[in-house]
Amino acid sequence: MSSEFADLLTGYMRRIRASAAGVATEIGMSREAVNNWRHGLSLPNRKHRHKLVDCARYLRLSESETDRLLGAAGFEPEYPVGGQAPGQPYADYIDGLFERLQRLAPYPILLLLSQAHWGQPPFREALLNAARRLYGHASVLHIRPPYSVEADARDYFTAIGAQCGLDGIDSDFAFETALERRLAAGERVFCLVSRFEQGDAQLREALAGILRGLSEMYSGRLHLMLCGGEALAELKYQSGDLSLLNIASVEQWPDPGVAELRALAGRQLPAAQLDARLLERLQLHCGGHPALIDEALQAHANNPRLETPQLHECLSGSVRLWESFLPLLADEAARMRIGELLHKSTLGRAQPYLIDRLLRRLFWANLIAARPGEQGAQLEWRCAAVREAGRQILASWGEDAG
Repeated sequence: MSSEFADLLTGYMRRIRASAAGVATEIGMSREAVNNWRHGLSLPNRKHRHKLVDCARYLRLSESETDRLLGAAGFEPEYPVGGQAPGQPYADYIDGLFERLQRLAPYPILLLLSQAHWGQPPFREALLNAARRLYGHASVLHIRPPYSVEADARDYFTAIGAQCGLDGIDSDFAFETALERRLAAGERVFCLVSRFEQGDAQLREALAGILRGLSEMYSGRLHLMLCGGEALAELKYQSGDLSLLNIASVEQWPDPGVAELRALAGRQLPAAQLDARLLERLQLHCGGHPALIDEALQAHANNPRLETPQLHECLSGSVRLWESFLPLLADEAARMRIGELLHKSTLGRAQPYLIDRLLRRLFWANLIAARPGEQGAQLEWRCAAVREAGRQILASWGEDAG
C-alpha cells in the first residue's frame, strides 16, 4: 500500500487535531476505513474519490495539498494547473486583477493589500494558477522573503533563488543577473511576492531595487504582484526610499459578496444548507470578516438548526476577535477611545491611508471596514458581533482592574 498517502493523511489530520471518528463522520465513511487509510492498510476505492475531496475540505487543505493527497491515492487532481476549480471563491475578481496588471504601463506593478485573517496573499494557489494560465507555468515565480532579520545577503538571495528555480544564486548580483538573462531573452515573467515587508529592511530594499531596475530596463516584461497588509501599506505611504512601491498601483482585497459566500459555504456545508437564508445570515452577522465567516460555517455544520441568537453569541465570543482587540487596548487612552467608538455607527471618512493611528490599527486588524455612504466611503464596525466583543473585553478589563 502507499505509505506516502498514509503519511500525508496522518500529517494533515494531526495539523488540525482531527480524529479518525471526526473525519469519518464528516465524509460519511466508517472509522475503520479512515483508520485503514491512515495506517497504510488500504487506499480509497475509485468510487470514493469524492469522499477524499470532502476529507481534504474538512482538513482545510490548500489546492496543492488536495492534489498531492489525491495523487498519492492514485486519483486525478481536483485543481489542475492552468485553471481554477469550479466554484472557486473570488474567481472573477482574480481574473480582473490580472487583467488590470497587464494593462498597467509602463510599470506593471501591483500592490495587493489585505486585512487580517485573509492570508498574505488570500487564495494564494488560485492567484498562482491564474498566473500560470496567463504567463505559462515556467514563467511564474513565487518569492517568499526570509522572515529572519539575522539572515545575511548570501542566505537571503540563495533562498529566493531556490524559490524561483534559479541555480547557483549566492548574492544579490547573481539573482539579478539570472533574472535579467530570462528577460533579455524576450521572456515575459510574472512574480508573486508574498509578505514583501518581512525580514531585514536593507535586504528588502536590495530586492526592491533589483525588481525596480529590471522593470525599468525591460519595460512590460516583468510583471510584479506584491502582497501584504499593514506593514506593506506603511512602506507604500511612508517610505520614500522604496521607490518600487511609489510607482506601484494599489488594490485592496474586497469583502465577499453573495457569490463568494456561497462558494465559501460550499466548501464546508452540504448543498441542501446553501439557501438564501443562510447567505443573508452570513452577510448580516459576519460583516465580511473571513474568520467570522469560517466560524459561522463551522457552527452551522455542527448544528444545522442553529438559531440567530446562538450564532451571535458564538461570533461575539470568537477567540480571534479577542486576539485582535487586546493588543489595541494596552494603554488607558486607547481603551477610553475605543469605548467611545463602540457607541458610534460611523467612525469617519475612509482614506487611502488613515492618518489616525488607532483607526488605522483597527482597520488592519479587520475590526472596521470602509463602506459606501452618502458622503463617500465611511469607516464602520464590521458587524454587531465585533462591537459586542469589544464591549465584553472592555467590561472584563474593568472587572480585572477592580
